[in-house]
Formats: sequence, C-alpha cells, structure tokens
Amino acid sequence: MPTAHELIAAMRTYLPDADMSIVARAYAFAARAHSGQIRRSGEPYFSHPVAVAFLLARLRLDVAAVSAGLLHDVVEDTPYKVEDIASRFSPEVASIVDGVTKLEAIKYSSQQAKQAENFRKMLVAMSKDIRVLLIKLADRLHNMSTLDFKKADTQKKTAQETVEIYAPLANRLGIGWMKVLLEDYCFRFLHPDEYKTLAHKVGARQAERQNYVTQVNDEMRELMAIEGLPRAAVSGRPKHLYGIWKKMENGRVPYEQIYDTQGFRVVVADIKECYQALGAVHTHWKPIPGRFKDYIALPKANRYQSLHTSVIGPSAERIEIQIRTVDMHRLADEGVACHWRYKARGESISVRDEERFTWLKQLLEFHTNAKDADEFMDSMRVDLFNDEVYTFTPKGELKVLQRGATPVDFAYAVHTKVGERTVGAKVDNVLVPLRSTLRSGNVVEIMTRPDAKPSKDWMDFAVTARARSKIRAYLHAEQRTRSREIGLDMLEKALRRLKCSLTRAQASDRLAHALEVVGIQNWDELAVAVGFGKADAEKFARLLLPDAKGEQPEDEAEGAIKRSRKSKHKKAVATIVVDGLDDVMLRYGKCCSPVPGDPVVGVVTRGRGITVHQRSCSKVLDADPMRRLECEWNTAQGAGATATVRVFTENASGMLAAMSQRFTDAGIDICSANCRTEGKRAVNDFEVMVSDVGQLNAVIASLSKLRGVARVERVRG
Repeated sequence: MPTAHELIAAMRTYLPDADMSIVARAYAFAARAHSGQIRRSGEPYFSHPVAVAFLLARLRLDVAAVSAGLLHDVVEDTPYKVEDIASRFSPEVASIVDGVTKLEAIKYSSQQAKQAENFRKMLVAMSKDIRVLLIKLADRLHNMSTLDFKKADTQKKTAQETVEIYAPLANRLGIGWMKVLLEDYCFRFLHPDEYKTLAHKVGARQAERQNYVTQVNDEMRELMAIEGLPRAAVSGRPKHLYGIWKKMENGRVPYEQIYDTQGFRVVVADIKECYQALGAVHTHWKPIPGRFKDYIALPKANRYQSLHTSVIGPSAERIEIQIRTVDMHRLADEGVACHWRYKARGESISVRDEERFTWLKQLLEFHTNAKDADEFMDSMRVDLFNDEVYTFTPKGELKVLQRGATPVDFAYAVHTKVGERTVGAKVDNVLVPLRSTLRSGNVVEIMTRPDAKPSKDWMDFAVTARARSKIRAYLHAEQRTRSREIGLDMLEKALRRLKCSLTRAQASDRLAHALEVVGIQNWDELAVAVGFGKADAEKFARLLLPDAKGEQPEDEAEGAIKRSRKSKHKKAVATIVVDGLDDVMLRYGKCCSPVPGDPVVGVVTRGRGITVHQRSCSKVLDADPMRRLECEWNTAQGAGATATVRVFTENASGMLAAMSQRFTDAGIDICSANCRTEGKRAVNDFEVMVSDVGQLNAVIASLSKLRGVARVERVRG
C-alpha cells in the first residue's frame, strides 16, 4: 500500500509550497479508524481511501480535497461523526466528507428512492463544492476496479448505475480518462462475453496496430515540421473497448469492419496553429466527408474544445485525428478540476469559465420538482446522456440543446418568460409545429403573445430538464391557483347553507381548532385542499359551526357524491386515482356514467370539485386543458360502479322476469328499475351495480340474445 510520503510526493509536483501536514494527519487518522477492516478482496479496507486519494492527486486537487478523499468513508463505516472530522481537521474538510457520505440511516420505500435521495444529496453538496463530486467519481472508479470480488447481481447493478450516471457525469465534467476507464469496467461486467471476444480480437492485433501507430506518428511529426510546427506534440492511442463496441452496435458491423480504432492527437500552441495543422493534415491525407467537427468554434456542453477530423491514412486505413491547444488538452484531461484550482488559488476566472459548468447547479434546480424517485432518476439519465444540437437565435446567439429538443425547449433556453408566452415557432424562416425536432444549424425564431401560457401537452414532447422543470412548476402553480378559487367557492356555498359568510368563518374562534382537526395549516391551504378534492367543504363547515342549522345540502340531496352510493349499496364503489392520489373526493359525470375499465379523465369544475368523465365525453373535449387531471381506476376487490342499461323489448308477459334472471346469472345487482310501455313495445331502464366495463358488456350481450329483445344499450347520460 502506498505511504503518506508517496502521496505527498505526488502532490508536491503541482503544489510545491502547500502545507501537507493535514494530509499526513488525515492519512494516519483514517488508517487508525479503518484498522481491522478488510475488503472482500482480502486487502485492508484502508487501501481503498488511499487509492481514492491518489486518483484525486492525479486530478491535481488541493490539500482539503485529498484529505477528504482519505477520510471519505470514516463517517459511514466507523464510529466517528462529521463533527469529529471538523474538530480534528477543518470545517472545510468535514463539509466535503459529509457531502460524500451516503444516507444509510434513513429507510426508503425502495432501492430506487434511496438511490435518488443519495444523488439529491450529492447534487446539493456539489452545488456548493464541486470537490464532492470529484471524490465520488474517484471512489466509484476504484470500487469498479475491485468489483470482481462482489456477487454477480451486485456487479451488474453497480455497473448499470455507473454506466448510466457516473460515466456520463465524468464526461460532463470533462474528465475524459476517467469516463473511458469507467465505461470499460462497465462493459466488462454488463456484457462479459462480448468484452472477452473483443478484448481477444484487439489483443491479437496489438503488435500490428502498434507498428501502425508508430508509422502514423512519425509521418505526422514530419508533416508538422514541414508546416512550421516543429513543437507540435503528436501521439496515438488505441480507442477504448467500450467505444469500439458501441460503434459495432450502432453500425451493426463486425470488429473487422471498424477501421478507425486508432486515435491520434496533435497538441499545438494556440488556436491559429490548430487550423494550420488541420490544413496540413487535409492536404496530406484525403479527408472523409461529413467527419469534420469544429468544437473550438462550438464547444461541447462541458466546454471541451478540439478539432476532430477523419482521413484516409497510410495503407488506406481510416484514422481519427484531434487537434487542440495545450490549454484545451489540459481541460480535456482534467475537466472541471483545473478550473477549481484557479478558484482555490484565488486567481481570477473569466465569465466564460464560470459559465462552463452552470449545468451542474441547474441539475439540482431542474430535478427538484420531480414527483417521485423514478422520475428524478429518469430525468437525471436523460440530462446526462444528452447528445447535443447547436441552434441559433435570429441574432446569431448560440443555444446548445440536447438531441431531440423542440422549439419549446429552445424558447425556455432563451428565457423562462419567452417559454411561457410561446405560441409558435419558425425554423429557418419556415413556420413549424412546436413539437418539431431541431437540428444543428437551425435558426429558431420564437413567436410569443403576452397573454399566452404553457400547455400541459408540452410535457409530451419537451425534452430538456430546464424546459420540463419550468413547465411543471408553472402548471403546478396554475393548478393550485385554480384549486384555491374553486375551493373558496365551495366553502362559501357550504357556509351559506349554515347562514354564515366567508368573512365570519375566517374570524371564528373555532377556526384554528377546526383546521387542526383536519390537519391543514391555514385557510388558504384549506381552500386549495377543498378545490382539489382532498377536503370536504360541507364537513368542514359543520365542524366549524357545529350548532348551526341550515338547509339540506343540494349535492347530498341529489346523492351525487360517491360516498352516498357506498351507503346505498352493500357493494363497495370502485375508487379513482387522480394524479397519483387515491383518497381524493370526487363525483362521477352523469353525462357519461363511467364504470371501471372505461378510459377516464377528471375535470375540475368551479363549485363542484372534481368530476370523473369518460375520455370520449363531450364535457372533457370542451373543458379547458388546464382543468383536466389524469385519472385511473383503482378497483378494490368486489368494488364497482353503477350503470344504466336500457332494454327495448316486446310488451309481453314474462319479459321482466327473464331480464332480471340474466342480471342475476351475471352476478349483477339491480339497484332500481323503471319500465314503461309504448304500444306493443316496452322500454326498460335498469340501474345496476357492475364490477367493470367487461361485466357490463357481457350482460348487454346476454340480454341481446333474449327472445323478444329488440335492442340493448348503455345509457350515458
């Protein structure tokens, strides 16, 4: 195991004048804290934090970060607490360690929820100090290197999480070498057979490929010297296995047909020399059309810059060449770490440098509004895996969006207010639908209107985290405002029946007690809860005014609320889940009489709360989209709903008994019947309790087969 002296020596190469005593103390303290602990590999546990510290030194991080790397598992795996780290070292080191520590003590509803909360905590800490994430990445990289000693299911789960979250994070941070190592480890554990086969094929050609690399390097150095760039650093390296495998998978071609498995790099002094070197390469070797990318003029989201080109090299083989400056090369290798060092030393950082990694803090802001762990993790994956498209405003301002972005995403990238007021878009001066997919080079003009507002439908095609977060927040606020208005209206009606006004109710001495009973903090929250159907206006009014005598509530007299149906029939009434909530009070639309199995949607109506309709109901089609709520049936065992079946029959004796028998045979209770004659024909309406739409359709089919029955239909209003 490397010693503290060796670690400090590695740090001296980039921090020659720093006080290393804290590193030495952290090394000794962590060694004692982890004494006696053994990893599954059989090595002392302390070998892990030491390896992490060396990886951080490779990133050239400061004394506090490397010390925190040595201590990062002390709080989680030993009796020591964050306060102990702060008192023995510094609040700065303790804060970093706390940011890395997992939330092991908290119980979660699922592994996904636990994972999501860990990432939330990491994002919060990271938004304050990027070193938290760098330590987390180093921790994961070393754990991946020792994953052989874990169980197979643990290997796959860890590798999947790594390829979905940690490798993309390393890429977004601009730490290329770490991304490559993480991806290759993941490839090995997620696709072991393909990994072994590809590793064997690459290894079999290793000597041949090395000779080829040497040949191209020599030729390129000579070319740079002729061009007047004798100090250009030229190097070649084989592409990593995961990258080759992805090319095979995406192109559906065998390894033998993957030609650009070797990458070459030219590092020069400045940007002018980059383009000079590019011209020399394209003059000497034939460039492959469509393979040139200028990431100097259009940097990636992680601010990576370089010129990429592919040419037909020696022996007619395709080779990829990257051309960049020394500073660009340092950024590509160290990413955000090199910018952190400037800040740590107190050196000024340009505005552009400060903007390089604003997406990190935005991750936290955008994903805070996720409704659950699944949505949070899904949006994280989407945001980290985003391939980019480069789009422009009519004034030429660049907007980098993820692949699949639409004009709505573009609008929110310009400004939140622009997004909220969007009514249309022109792409390259052509009017297009808002759900259109943008491509690199598109010039996008957003058309707005002061009174416009976001549509719930935008969530079906907006892809960027910023746009989805802003739309979701607006819709939530709008829905809350509407629910409050509806709730106040319902409360006013309920109180009026008890001869009381809203003003008197809000001034009542019993208000605080009544709110406490229903578990609501204040009057405003009560109105929102009533409007959304989470609280009952009638019950609250009687709780507030227990001695008042008023009219019979019109709604209860009509028996429209579903709870009155429960008392009328022994059979439980099927419940509805509204936007994920299954305890919302609501009514069923008499216009369409939905039953379990019917596609349904909720509509918020002023003064009536939430009414459930069939999706095809005209009331739904006419309703404001902002008042619609997603619903689904949550049918309990033996639960059902009432429906009305109309049967047109001959006016003959025995027909009523025959129809009643069909309902009995189908296990359906008749709640009420209304039979009337029209000459030789009879019209029979049966209100029945059915378990679902399937049972209803079955009894309709059965009735249709009865002799004397002309037609059977379901009454929808």
